[in-house]
Amino acid sequence: MKEFMFIIRKQIRSEISLSIEQHQRFLKSCKIYINNLKSKGRLISAQPIEWSGKIISGNKQAWKQSPFDESREVIGGYYHILATSLDEAIDIAKANPELQYNPDARIEVRPIKMKENKTGYVYPTEAIIDEDR
Repeated sequence: MKEFMFIIRKQIRSEISLSIEQHQRFLKSCKIYINNLKSKGRLISAQPIEWSGKIISGNKQAWKQSPFDESREVIGGYYHILATSLDEAIDIAKANPELQYNPDARIEVRPIKMKENKTGYVYPTEAIIDEDR
C-alpha cells in the first residue's frame, strides 16, 4: 500500500453554503465515508481545518506574518489514506461527500513521498521525538 493525501479545497464553508438540514446530511455522509475507509483499513487520519490562521514567510532575519485570506480558495481539510495506486486513490476521492454537497470543492489527490530517490533517505513515518529533552 502507498500513502496519499487528499487536500480538500473550497471557496466557501459548508455551514454557510448549505441549509442546516443539508449541512447535517453532509456531516452524516462524511461520517459514513470515514467509517467506510476505516473498516477497509484505508484511513490513516482525516480532519477539517479551521478557516482562520496566519501565513508566515521569510527567515530569521526577516519574518513576515500575513493575515489568512478567506476570500480565496482555501484548504478546508485533509484525508491521509492508503491505496494501492494513484488510480485507486482517485476512485476513493471521487466518493468523498465534499464533491456531492459542495459544488465548488476540489480534491487534490497527492502521493506522499516516502523516500528520496537520489539519496535513498527514508522519511520517518512516526513522530520524531527529541531524546535530549
